[in-house]
Amino acid sequence: MNQAVQKNTLYVGGLAEEVNESILHAAFIPFGDIKDVKTPLDQATQKHRSFGFVTFLEREDAAAAMDNMDGAELYGRVLTVNYALPERIKGGEQGWAAQPIWADADTWFERQQQEEEMQRLQAEHRAAMQEAEELHRKKMAEEREGEKEEETDTTNDPMRKAEEEALKVNS
Repeated sequence: MNQAVQKNTLYVGGLAEEVNESILHAAFIPFGDIKDVKTPLDQATQKHRSFGFVTFLEREDAAAAMDNMDGAELYGRVLTVNYALPERIKGGEQGWAAQPIWADADTWFERQQQEEEMQRLQAEHRAAMQEAEELHRKKMAEEREGEKEEETDTTNDPMRKAEEEALKVNS
């Protein structure tokens, strides 16, 4: 996992059912000022899910609490205390992300504009290529017409007339 850890927020696992946010607060307050305590609830039972988060104001306080409380016992249960990872919520370009889905809106709009610009440029390029091909075809047709005209102009050529008369005399 290459998600950045939050150095002032601790994950506290292994909580007993009796532990609530105020008990968790009281257990961790000796290590420093606490900004927030959360125990996420199970939607079905409306009880906490055996873990919680304690956010300290200072990183050093969080480090001291982790060192002292990891493996400690609270209400007969052994606690697991680690640095918390950022909350993962559904959304973002990679599926699960640490940001809401609308955080990608700016980059999405930029990509849309770039794609539209690319399509416009490609259409202009195709149109220019078709126009160049059409001009080339017309030029080739004109050259062929010029060759045909040269062939028909040989009837007025004096050398040609002399050759034809010589052939008639010899025959």
